[in-house]
Amino acid sequence: MSAFMSAFAHLVGSLADLLQPLFHGASTAAAIVLFTALVRLAVHPLSRAAARGQKARTRLQPQIAELRKKHGKNPERMQKAIMELHAAEKVSPLSGCLPSLLQMPAFFLLYHLFSSGSIGGEPNALLSHDLLGAPLGGRWHDALAAGGVLGGNGLVYVGLFTLVLAVATFSYRLTRRQMAANPVNPATGPDGQPLPGMGAMAKMMPLLSFATLITVAVVPLAAALYVVTTTAWSAAERAWLYRDVYRDRDRDTAAAGGAVATAA
Repeated sequence: MSAFMSAFAHLVGSLADLLQPLFHGASTAAAIVLFTALVRLAVHPLSRAAARGQKARTRLQPQIAELRKKHGKNPERMQKAIMELHAAEKVSPLSGCLPSLLQMPAFFLLYHLFSSGSIGGEPNALLSHDLLGAPLGGRWHDALAAGGVLGGNGLVYVGLFTLVLAVATFSYRLTRRQMAANPVNPATGPDGQPLPGMGAMAKMMPLLSFATLITVAVVPLAAALYVVTTTAWSAAERAWLYRDVYRDRDRDTAAAGGAVATAA
């Protein structure tokens, strides 16, 4: 593990050296953003596959509803029939989880790298790097102790929180539009009945994007930069991958509004 962390630290340092002529003292922070973008670019094909899978699952909802109705008294047969339908349509219920799961190691690497005083038995030189004066290994409570919310370090976090809030609001609206355009039947248990609490969870889902604010507040600044960058990428990527869904929803809404106006 020590050798692996040393190699990762060398990678971050090399990216920082590459970007130093452009970003000077903020080159390490820029290297983290670039590293995050490279990770997201690497998993983008999986994100595209996940989007196709989600659209396919939505398209299969009427057939799944029929299977639940047909085999409602035989939960095992119902689950088998649904799995067979997914297999026949080449749809994986878990495909949407892969992009997020594959990004987690990169986040934990950055978290560990900027939380460790030494790497490979040597002092961690990356901890001396900063973003506009805020140490990349520091946390929000350190910034507050160093000068308060409006201190030099605190303002860096104010900027991050503002960006996170803007991205979270955008993601919230995207999720609401997507859920309205593609209503999904609630998950069911072995008896074929909706699982308790799933309705409330579905209502809370659009609000999960705001949880990023908590993450940014408690992790090292370097890891917070990763979170902010990947969250912004996710929002932009989702808006692009599901643009046809949103377009169809807006067209249907406009048509319905026009019909009501005509009837009136």
